[in-house]
Order: sequence, then structure tokens, then C-alpha cells
Amino acid sequence: MNYTESLAYLEGLGKFGIQLGMERIEGLLRELDNPEQKLKTVHVTGTNGKGSVSSMIANILLAANLKVGKFTSPHLVKYNERINLNGRDISDDDFATVISAVKVAADSVVKKGVCQQPTQFEVLTAAAFLYFYLQKVDYAVIEVGMGGLWDSTNVITPVVSVITNVALDHTDRCGKTVERIAMQKAGIIKENVPVVTAAEGNEALGPIVSFAMFKNAPVYLYGKAFYGEEVSSSMAGQKFTLHAGNVYSSDYEIKLPGEHQIKNSSVAIVAAKLVSKQDDRVNELALHLGAANTVWPGRLERIGQQPEVILDGAHNPNGAEALRKALDKYYPGQKVHFVFGMMGDKDMSGVIKALIHQDDVVYTVRADEGSRAAAAADLAKLVGPDAVPVDSLAEAYGKALQAAGAQGIVCVCGSLYLVGEFKKLLLNAQQRLH
Repeated sequence: MNYTESLAYLEGLGKFGIQLGMERIEGLLRELDNPEQKLKTVHVTGTNGKGSVSSMIANILLAANLKVGKFTSPHLVKYNERINLNGRDISDDDFATVISAVKVAADSVVKKGVCQQPTQFEVLTAAAFLYFYLQKVDYAVIEVGMGGLWDSTNVITPVVSVITNVALDHTDRCGKTVERIAMQKAGIIKENVPVVTAAEGNEALGPIVSFAMFKNAPVYLYGKAFYGEEVSSSMAGQKFTLHAGNVYSSDYEIKLPGEHQIKNSSVAIVAAKLVSKQDDRVNELALHLGAANTVWPGRLERIGQQPEVILDGAHNPNGAEALRKALDKYYPGQKVHFVFGMMGDKDMSGVIKALIHQDDVVYTVRADEGSRAAAAADLAKLVGPDAVPVDSLAEAYGKALQAAGAQGIVCVCGSLYLVGEFKKLLLNAQQRLH
């Protein structure tokens, strides 16, 4: 298959939806001679923050002059973003090659009756493992797709496991309570493999600590074993001190704004320090350089000034709360002009309550063309009588820019799918200009 054909193949697999369980991925990887077993990995799960944490760990390992793979999801604009080598997305040709190889294996296991047709995410996961093995990476940082225990990435025995945090999201698949979701995420904990987490509260920590004890895995808790202390903070970035017991204290500079990113960065750095315990190539300089080099698109991402234009994929109440805190911190007392779109199966009321203040201006849009996206009019009703439903994203953005004026704030948020659509819009506008 060429690149276009490989994309068509993946899109065709979309109809199989999300199916948790391990038999398909295990059968598929066996057919490919288990490339995942030949990789050194770091495994990252969590409700929010796993993308930026994965990115920072990968950047630290990269700063240590190592060859590093990174598998994340979802993508914003192109599937290639999910499979990254040394900070660059996989090329179209390489993407087509590994997807073709995985398709052959998938067709084979289905024909042999080993398992049912692997899902789109399982094919992408297998493709990432195969690509990282063929590229002979020193480490691959693997982000969980959903949950942990039954996620298709949970076929690895990593060097370190990371659980960023636990909050309510994907309740239809991972459980209706924080405790049940924590049990899913704790499923990535492996025998004798250290775990780093910033999860809080007994409901979240109970299952994580219990699983870790059962697996004899040392646990490093944010707030106990280590914590980050803000020194200075702005939309351009932050400086903080990372304290780890009485043995370690060091100042770090990061480009990621928001109080929550001090916590996320602390988790990433401690995870990388645990890698350094068995690999002395990961030194102190790499920790600082990798942390300083990390940017993560679509999360408190400022793409314009005068007016300030911010993109954020906050799609659950926990993420919305972090975004609102940051807006209040960096733009105190200022009204925000939101371009807001969400998936209909998310906690829309919870996000609206956490995010939108009474004097904010809200233009609602459909997050993307998919069937899961909430209609602009339905979303506007939930926001309140002053929200304005708009047919197109471009039109809503134009209205928000105009209403905000040069000194205002525009925030495009509510879903990573919306942020992806917005980035495509910008890309198309730039291509037309050239």
C-alpha cells in the first residue's frame, strides 16, 4: 500500500470502533514476531497530562543522545503524529510500509482464526512497535490509548510505569467512579517495575498502591516522594524547583504554562531519573535540556498575540478546571471569548461549569464532522441563553476575534478533535497565502 491507501485502510477499520481486550493485539504481535518484547519502554497512562509527560520523557532521553520513539494519541492533523522518532513524525513512506506489514499480519491472523479483525488503534499500536524495533531505538515512550489494563499498549514490560493522575473520563468503558478508573490505570503496573504518579485522594491512590504492593513495584508519589514548587510563571513558560526528599533539589525551566504542568513536568523528570538509575547516559544535563525543550501542541498553546489566541483540548471537567485556572492566573479579571465544541458523549455540563464564567462570550460549534460531536445548538443550550451557536468553525473564530479586539483573549477549546480541525483550518489558510 502507498500512503493514501494506508490511510484508507485505517479509516476503514474505524467501523470496528474501540474494543478493549488483549486477544487481538497479542495475536497480531505474535504474527509480527513480538517486536514489543525487544524494546526498552516507558509506559504512560493517566486521565490528563499523559501526552505532555510522554513528550517530556522522550525529550529528556533525546537530550541524552539516545534514539527515542514516542507513540501518542490522538493526532491533531495527521496520523503520522502518533508515531514519532527522535522528535520527528514518521515519514509518509515509512508509515505506509509499517501499516502494510501490519495489514498482512492482521489478514493472516483473521484467516487462521486466531482472533477477530484488529481495531484501528491495535493496528496503529502494532505499527509503532514494529517501526521502533526496525529503527533500533534505545527507548520507546508509549502512551496508553484508554484506561490501561485492557489497552492494546499493555503488552510491554517497561523500565518505568507512569500514572499522571486519575479523574472521571471514558466512564462508559473504564468505570463510573474514580476508584474503578484507577483500577484500570493501575493495570499497567508490572512486577518489580517502579511507578511514578501524581494521582491524589484515597479513591485514586488506593488501587494504585494496592496493585503496586501486589506486584512488588516501588511507588513514587507526587507530594510525598517529590514535588514541584513554582518560582515564576507566565504564558511563555515557567521556572520551578523540583524537590525529591532531602536528597535532590534543582531548578527547572519549562515552556509549558499552567500550574498543572509543574506537576506533570515533575512526574516526567522523576520518571526519567528512574531510567537514569539503570542507564547512566541519562544525566542531569539531559534532564534540564529535555524539560526546557518540550512543547505540547493543543494544550494551553498560545498561537497568537493581540489578541491572545489560545488552543486547548480540555475535554473533561478536570482538564477544563486546569485551563480555567491558567486563564485566571495569566489574565486576571479579563473576559474570555470562547470558540467551544465538544463530543456529545463527554461530560458537557461538567466542562461548562468548570470552564465558563458568567461574563465570558461563547460561540459554540460542532467539534468535527463525526457523529459523536455535539451539535452547536445543543451545546449553546447547555452553556446558557447568551451562547451563540455558529455553523462553521472559521466563522466562529472570525466572530470571536472581532469581539475580543486587539487586547482581548480568544480560546478555542473543548475537544482535541476541535483543536485538530482548527489547526487544519490554519494550515489551509497558510497554504492559500503561499
